[in-house]
Amino acid sequence: MPVEAIRLIRKMRGGAQAHLVEANDGGCYVVKFRNNPQHRRILVNEWIGATFLHYLGIATPGCEIVNVSPEFLAQNPEVSIQLGSRRIPVEPGWHFGSRFPGDPRRNVVYDFLPDALLDRVENLADFRGTLAFDKWTGNADSRQAIFFRAQVRDWLPDSGESRLGFVAQMMDHGYLFEGPHWRLADSPLYGLYFRPMVYRDVGGLADFAPWLERIVNFPEEVVDEAVRRIPPAWLEGEERALEELLDRLMARRRRVPDLIEASLGAKENPFPNWKKGRQ
Repeated sequence: MPVEAIRLIRKMRGGAQAHLVEANDGGCYVVKFRNNPQHRRILVNEWIGATFLHYLGIATPGCEIVNVSPEFLAQNPEVSIQLGSRRIPVEPGWHFGSRFPGDPRRNVVYDFLPDALLDRVENLADFRGTLAFDKWTGNADSRQAIFFRAQVRDWLPDSGESRLGFVAQMMDHGYLFEGPHWRLADSPLYGLYFRPMVYRDVGGLADFAPWLERIVNFPEEVVDEAVRRIPPAWLEGEERALEELLDRLMARRRRVPDLIEASLGAKENPFPNWKKGRQ
């Protein structure tokens, strides 16, 4: 069942014109609306991206379907989409929500850390796993991430660490599959994070394990479950197009190592320590 939007917190930056809202489960969510300017397919991409990353063991915000009721919209008339001088009302119904890490009134979230702090992020290796994922899914955007300081074991249970540290979460998956185009194109630049230091320790394809193994053996059941939970209003007759896209995605799994190596040919090599001949 979806959670209910009960309080508007603020509008967010970005082309999708998302809004941060509090829901009736006590959580806060960055909500992308079905009639956002980038296309409703963006919601499907976000849902699939979050589901797949969770399976791969990569830190990403939890996601929920958020119901935006007519009553909520009437109480919050500023909730809208702005296209030039036109103000477009948000459609009531079910929308995509990405969970904010904590209470936005108390918890500070960063989209940039200076080098000295970025180097101390507890799960920095997740950027390698996410690059493999982004190459697989044809993410036409650069990789987006957020950072916050928290108890490490609360957010990275496998670490077992009981201390404060910086945690990264991979977010904003709307331009997987080239966004609304639902294509799987290749580019040496696709999916790269704009801070090359996160790949500083990459010496070869071996540094992308175990994520490559998980992608190559990605279960059909995870795909089927993700699709089953997508609200019909997000697809509206595009079920066949999504099925064909996911068939192509699963056929592409074994190409991911080659797609990663192709990044060596980018204008600026993101892997300066890649050792020739190392696998």
